[in-house]
Amino acid sequence: MSGHRLDHILVFACLAIATAAYGQEAGRVRRGGVAQRPNLSEAVDLIVRRTNEFRKEDGRRDVKVDAKLADTARYFADYMARTDEYGHSADGSRAGDRAKKHGYQYCVIAENIAYEYNSAGFGTAELAKKFFEGWKNSPEHRKNILDPDVTGTGVAIARSEKSAYYYAVQIFGRPEADRIKFRITNQLGVPTPYEIEGRSYTLAPSYTRVHELCRPSELTLLPPSDKTENQKASVQKVSPKNGDQYNVIAEMTGEVRIVKDQ
Repeated sequence: MSGHRLDHILVFACLAIATAAYGQEAGRVRRGGVAQRPNLSEAVDLIVRRTNEFRKEDGRRDVKVDAKLADTARYFADYMARTDEYGHSADGSRAGDRAKKHGYQYCVIAENIAYEYNSAGFGTAELAKKFFEGWKNSPEHRKNILDPDVTGTGVAIARSEKSAYYYAVQIFGRPEADRIKFRITNQLGVPTPYEIEGRSYTLAPSYTRVHELCRPSELTLLPPSDKTENQKASVQKVSPKNGDQYNVIAEMTGEVRIVKDQ
């Protein structure tokens, strides 16, 4: 008997959510009738290692094991194993709620879950491979694994004593402390339009606006619609970093520019 199901969850900034998880069962019986029992701690380490190897292949930075995310994953895997209830809200809460409950203040949270069952049991490497390959081969799970903006991870596997199902949780995060905060000031005498994260803004003359981003994003300065006759403007792009201060100015030549304070 076999089955397949996929779910993931992703939370960031304004708590936009998507979901993905999978489960698989197999019915072969091991000779002698004694099921194998994997080393779950070693299986977790293998999943973390394979995750970073896969991220490196795709040009991504490693994610580091975060103790609070690991506690979050362990709690939820244990809960599903204890109750045999499966799903991202099996305990009545969401990934972001669980992370906060375990002390992780996040900007971005992404979660993969899965279950595996085989009456013959699993070897350690076999179980780790099944979980990781299942996530890797699912577009939504893979998107979480390769998220370029997450920096930490936590992984846990737990076995149900009642059903012998193995439940896995893989959670990724970017902490609140890594939020990108920057300022933009309009030093022109006319309103200045710009875009960031797909949203449009207009900044009044002599005003300053503070932006806070959970993910790096380009700021696009657009030409003012009512610029003076001697002002020349074109579309310009900058990539704000935390602490940056930008000013929209008019050069002596009349060229409108966005410049960063040094």
